[in-house]
Amino acid sequence: MARPKSASHELKRDEILDAAARCFADRSYPAASMNDIAAACGTSKARLYHYYTAKDALLFDLLDRYTQRLLLLIAQVEAAAQRRRLDDRAALHELIRSFLVEYEHSATRHVALLNDVKFLSDAPDEALGGVSPRELILNRQRDVVAAVTRALRRAYPARMNEHNQAAITMMLFGMINWTFTWLRPGGPMSYVDFAEQVIDLLDRGMGTERRSAPAR
Repeated sequence: MARPKSASHELKRDEILDAAARCFADRSYPAASMNDIAAACGTSKARLYHYYTAKDALLFDLLDRYTQRLLLLIAQVEAAAQRRRLDDRAALHELIRSFLVEYEHSATRHVALLNDVKFLSDAPDEALGGVSPRELILNRQRDVVAAVTRALRRAYPARMNEHNQAAITMMLFGMINWTFTWLRPGGPMSYVDFAEQVIDLLDRGMGTERRSAPAR
């Protein structure tokens, strides 16, 4: 029987993933080496290989955990909205707030999700149910987008339809997904404050009936 992993083993693995995410964000995934990551962890390359056999395995674990975290966040917000009996619009607003709180604390992991999925293997993996590591992460991203689309449609049923839902969903993600490039902790605007700006802008644009185009 295999010996169970200790709690310190997982703690060390989390530290490695944090260090790797910082290295990928600072240097880019192709430029960051296992030596760089080991140095950032304060350990040896040989010790790092005890946890990950290759850099792409490390990247996959990083993105696997982060995308699962995003899907769990969506489920938690939906459950809390039901428990608190929030209406659909308020539930969407809570989801936006929760995403931005997560982005603030997971900025380097979010950089990897946006930039580095293309470096994952596209070879089918039996351990992943026959899909490739890249496809698994892409499917998780699609699940996140689909969940936000559903939340938008529930919140603004008079404004959302099959023709515009992709554009409006991407508009929302466009406002929040790249905050790591300019919204710095401790700056003049916090992530919490920015969430309220996004909610206000979205609600002002989507919360009213579309005006008819002027006659020509």
